[in-house]
Formats: sequence, C-alpha cells, structure tokens
Amino acid sequence: MSAAAFSELAWECAAGFLATLVVGWLLLRLLPRFSLRQTAYEDAPQSHRDKTGTPTMGGLAILAAVAVSAFWGSDAFVRALFVLVFGCALVGFIDDLVGVRSGSNAGLRARTKLLATALVAAVFMRMVPANDALFHAGPVLLVVPYWLWFVLGILAITGAVHAVNLTDGLDGLAAGAIVPPLYVFWALAIVAGAGPREWPAVLGFAIGGALGFLVYNRHPARMFMGDTGSLALGALLAGAAILDGEMLLLVIVGGLFVAEALSVMLQVAYFKISGGRRIFLMSPLHHHFELAGWPERTVTLSFWLASTVCSVVGWVIASL
Repeated sequence: MSAAAFSELAWECAAGFLATLVVGWLLLRLLPRFSLRQTAYEDAPQSHRDKTGTPTMGGLAILAAVAVSAFWGSDAFVRALFVLVFGCALVGFIDDLVGVRSGSNAGLRARTKLLATALVAAVFMRMVPANDALFHAGPVLLVVPYWLWFVLGILAITGAVHAVNLTDGLDGLAAGAIVPPLYVFWALAIVAGAGPREWPAVLGFAIGGALGFLVYNRHPARMFMGDTGSLALGALLAGAAILDGEMLLLVIVGGLFVAEALSVMLQVAYFKISGGRRIFLMSPLHHHFELAGWPERTVTLSFWLASTVCSVVGWVIASL
C-alpha cells in the first residue's frame, strides 16, 4: 500500500475528526434545549441509572463527517453508500425521537426497525452497479447468482446494523470498536484498486468521525450516539464489505458485533427452552462482564481489543 494512500487517509480522518468535533460541540448545546436526553433501559445494570439525562442522537455528529466526504466523490458507489447510511440513520433518528418523546428507552418496535432497515438495504443493493467483481461472497471468491448476492446483501446489512446497535451499550464501546473493521475494508478497497474507488473516502471520514465522537462519548459520556449513529455505522460497515466483494469476511472482521448479537439470541432462546434459566448474567455480552464485576472502562477497552484482533484475522484471511 502506497504512502500516498496513507497520506490521503490521514487527511480524510483529520477532516472527519474536525467535522465531528465541531458538530458535536454544537449538539451538546442544542440537544438539551429540545429535551433530547437518554432514558436508561429499565433492565440495564444499576450503574446505568446515572446515564439517564445524557443527551442522545449525537450520531448526527458522525453523519456530519460522512456528509463532508461527498466533496471527495460522487460516483455511483458513493451515492449508493450515502443512501444506505443516511437511510438507516433516518430509521434510527425516528426510533430515538419516539423513545425520547415516550419518556422511556422504548422506541420503534423491533420488527418495524428490522423491516425499515431491510427496505433501505434493498434499495442500496439495487443501486450498486452490476459488476461481476462484486458477486463473490467472501475470501474464497465464491461467485454467486445475482439474486442470491442480493438476498445475502440484505441479510448482511440488517444483521450488521442491529449488531452494532446492540453493541452500543457502554460509553465509547461502539464508536471505538467500529474503527478497526472500517479500516480493514478501507485497506481492502485501496489494495484492490479496480473500478471506481472514490467511495473508500467515505470510510476515511467515518473513521475520523468515530474517533472524534469519542471526545464526547468516552467514559463518562457527555453524549450518546443513539440509534441515529449506531444504525448508520452498522450500515456503513456492511455496505463497505459488499462494495469490497467481501460479504462473508464481514462475519470475521465484525466478529465482536457478531458475538454481541449471538449473545442476545442465545440468551433469549435458552431462556424460553429452559423455562427461565440464563446462559449469561445479562445480554448483550458487555453487560455480562459488567455484572461479573468488570469496571465499565475495562469492558470497553477489552472489547476494543477484541474488535482489533478480529479485524487483523480478517485482513490475514483476505490476504491469503
């Protein structure tokens, strides 16, 4: 990978970081005025009660960084990625707004969010220009029929969107954990170097945006990204994997998010089958470690490390 590519990434990250920093500063002053504050989930650990009242919907600051990237490219891939990211962000925004107005953590019904994000995913898949290079489903270069690629893409996007959403439960957790996977898919796009490659700039700005958001979201958080941010970041991650032609690799690179989602599914299934017994102290997985006595910062840093390891493993597999 050339020094020029890294130099370009550095500028993109710096611009995204600055955009998020500025917009985040404004949001910290505007969100409380409109009473856009988080209400702690009623079943969350007791320590989360102190988080009630923290401004939410701060994901708008990360979206500002993504929006700035529009000045760096406007090809069909960029347009498709923007529709995906901002479409899912809109679903998250409505969910956050409903939750805030209801005075609880309950926003849209899970089924409604799933269907809405699946619809956005279908629009994205239809917008992606037909290209045989995008039809392989992973590092094994498996070529699949268009219809199967289309369906797998919708599943990958909805899965990633809601997995990142579930991971966003501790200060700085999702914002920090998303950086290594985004970098891997940026690097894969640059190394491939085939076809229009303006869209990786979106990832560069998003990486800077996620790092900038940590200024406000690190423990103790002064602002939460809300579903506005987590759904957008999950969509961007899956969209990048699809544009790279590395759909199956998403399971490995995004292994942390997969583990978080699986912990919820296993917990619910076992609870029903066993008549009320649990596998974890609480799900998603980060809450299990919290209740096991780990300090919140320790859980967050450990999960950041796990995300980095998964990303490195994915990069190695993709390089074989």
